[in-house]
Amino acid sequence: MASVCVCDAYFKVLDDGELCLTPGTMGLREMLVFDVPGVEQFVKDDYPWLARVRVQVQGAGGGSAGADADSGECIARPGGAGGGWSLSIIEAAALGAVESIVVGAGGVGGTGNNSGGAGGSSSFGGFVTAPGGDGGTASMVSGTTPDTTSGVVGPAAGTGQQISGGGNSGGALRLTGGKGLAGAGGNSQLGQGGVARASEGGGTASRGRGAGAGGALSYGGAVNGQDGGDGLVVIELYG
Repeated sequence: MASVCVCDAYFKVLDDGELCLTPGTMGLREMLVFDVPGVEQFVKDDYPWLARVRVQVQGAGGGSAGADADSGECIARPGGAGGGWSLSIIEAAALGAVESIVVGAGGVGGTGNNSGGAGGSSSFGGFVTAPGGDGGTASMVSGTTPDTTSGVVGPAAGTGQQISGGGNSGGALRLTGGKGLAGAGGNSQLGQGGVARASEGGGTASRGRGAGAGGALSYGGAVNGQDGGDGLVVIELYG
């Protein structure tokens, strides 16, 4: 009678003779992407074969301020800061039955001469967290003489096995009533900040996830800031 040998590193034979894969040896089986701001839930029992998860969390970027200079004058705004980023590998046994997933929303762009809003934090339970970036400031007043505004400092790192703070935004510069430079948005681990601008217009949009908006530039007209990039949570499921 022919016989079959089974590698017990990857397979096991149950009492009823059924051949099964050993949990934890199957590698990556599924990826969950949460890219809409808000709160979701991860239910462990939905994945009975789960051995561990690899979780990547990106905080949201800050929005940039609006600008409304007087006629013949200039206001330049800095960009918003980028959000932080964190990553962890977590054994399934350490997870609760239900873990909360939070995706931070990008900070809202300012209107008039108001600052941009801060980006929201993103997280996976209490295991992995990443803070959002602050919004761009609105400290420069309308004028024609040279002036500068510092960029916005990026947030400190959150929690996780690998962590990174968010990127600083670029500062703003006014040379005359008709010449200035608005600052770029801060980068994130998963996104690029909005571009700096020298032509009049609203704040510039970021690319990717979690980066800050670029600043607005006014030569005598009202222009709005731009929203920062939304955050992201990615969960890789290993069986």
